[in-house]
Amino acid sequence: MDIEGYAKRGLTNNESDLEDKLTARILEVKKTNPEHARKLAQATITEAKATLVLKGDVLEPTVSGVTMGEFGVGSRGLGDFYTHEKIAEVIGKTKAVVDTTHLDDSGVVKSDGGEYVILTVDGMHSRLSDYSFLAGFHVARAALRDVYVMGARPVAMLSDIHVADDGDVGKVFDHIAGITAVADLSNIPLITGSTLRIGGDMVIGERMTGGVGAVGVSSDLTSREQTQVGDVILMTEGAGGGTISTTALYYEMHDIVDETINIKFLDACEKLLDSGLVKHIHAMTDVTNGGIRGDAKEISRTAGVKLIFEEKDMRKLVNPRVFDMLESLEIDYLGVSLDALLIIAPEEYAEDIMKTIRSADVDISVIGEVVEGTGAEVIIDGEVRDFTPRFRESAYTPIKKMIGDENPRDFEEMKKAIDTAALNAIEKKRRVVEMVKRK
Repeated sequence: MDIEGYAKRGLTNNESDLEDKLTARILEVKKTNPEHARKLAQATITEAKATLVLKGDVLEPTVSGVTMGEFGVGSRGLGDFYTHEKIAEVIGKTKAVVDTTHLDDSGVVKSDGGEYVILTVDGMHSRLSDYSFLAGFHVARAALRDVYVMGARPVAMLSDIHVADDGDVGKVFDHIAGITAVADLSNIPLITGSTLRIGGDMVIGERMTGGVGAVGVSSDLTSREQTQVGDVILMTEGAGGGTISTTALYYEMHDIVDETINIKFLDACEKLLDSGLVKHIHAMTDVTNGGIRGDAKEISRTAGVKLIFEEKDMRKLVNPRVFDMLESLEIDYLGVSLDALLIIAPEEYAEDIMKTIRSADVDISVIGEVVEGTGAEVIIDGEVRDFTPRFRESAYTPIKKMIGDENPRDFEEMKKAIDTAALNAIEKKRRVVEMVKRK
């Protein structure tokens, strides 16, 4: 619970009983006595008053009037993709070989020695806060995947862990154990990181969040913009990671979580790197953000091509137990993270690629092709259907099903507000940079 945010809302609304209400909220969460809770409430209100109204470029926030939840940011759908495009605009043009404008899995720069240096970071799944080992395992695996799909071999990981004030310190150790389980299995070490509380004294409760970053090096590179007309699309088997684990946990199918505990994706990539076939691959990605629907949209936009998929060929690559769970819960498996490896390459290399990956005991098949045009289509039972991602990824928990995944009626109006906020942030950056230069 964000007690600073609670205090600021109360002050803004001129609530006369704010101190009493905040004291009661603190007592609901913290193991403390009423006297200490009231002193904490008073101190919080004092600090909130001091920072309620701020002036100046550096301190005044950029406001869009649209909340993260309303626009679906982080929900791996249209709103999230649109926001990431705007993030790239705020960052601006860089000297990187691959930056945020490419909507790729990682960023890439070239070293003075001519090698590519690949950098990525992944946030842990927000619903795995109470399952810190599982959260660590899956976020570490995700970070390594994002380096591998750039055609690079990861060399190290870093972590960032934030636990709220009332969280048990053991959460930190459990989370690190999950990360380093992947490190031990992959021989890619966790070498540094940061451990902090969420919001210091201002966030109470036990919530945990954080992320894992990874760095890799390579002499060759794969990126989505290299996708070409005539390429074929291949996909490996997938059993999911954080998203599938979350589904299993919150629908009381806990045994399905074990299906996600593997490093098959990493093993497949190691085989590809050892084989030398990576230089013939145009693009690779992990099936995560919004499922295959989301990946298809991003690849099409980046490379200026159209992707066509065969649903029957994708279906058989989903772990059977995971697929049955998703079907029984009426969750679209094409719109959730499967953690499968998607490869786009010239057709003449497809057999060699599949043979190599199967030698790692990982199944793989051709699931589609790249043609001229834009967007993506999927063939289901012989019928061509649109493959556009929804406003949010497939609803995979009871709460997500309640919220839904349809476009809000005022989506276009919200986009205009987001556009304005991004432009305001860009202009603010320009002013601050000029101010610093004048000093």
